[in-house]
Amino acid sequence: MTYLLLNAVFLVVVLAVVAGVRLRARRTGPPPRPHGRPWWLLVGIVMAVLVILTVVFDSVMIAADLFRFSDEHMTGLRVWLAPVEDLAWPVAAALLLPTLWDAARRTTPPEDSR
Repeated sequence: MTYLLLNAVFLVVVLAVVAGVRLRARRTGPPPRPHGRPWWLLVGIVMAVLVILTVVFDSVMIAADLFRFSDEHMTGLRVWLAPVEDLAWPVAAALLLPTLWDAARRTTPPEDSR
């Protein structure tokens, strides 16, 4: 099994969870948004930060020879020194974590109504 196939399976599961939570969120109405930013903007910001940090720190660790990736299971595409396959995890985290945070905020009553 290649890393790309493993990432695809994992991302399909994450996308299914995100789609289910977002569909449920549409039915329940908008949550209180004290920060005024929509969900998709939060996901985009988190994704950009996580991907940049992953590329930088993976590249530094690969350059320092702290670890190596087996080329036989990789596509060979790299961003700086980081393999493209390694970027699936921050993308999944960026999709899943703000989605779950938004869902949790929808189930928690606002502080002034307690």
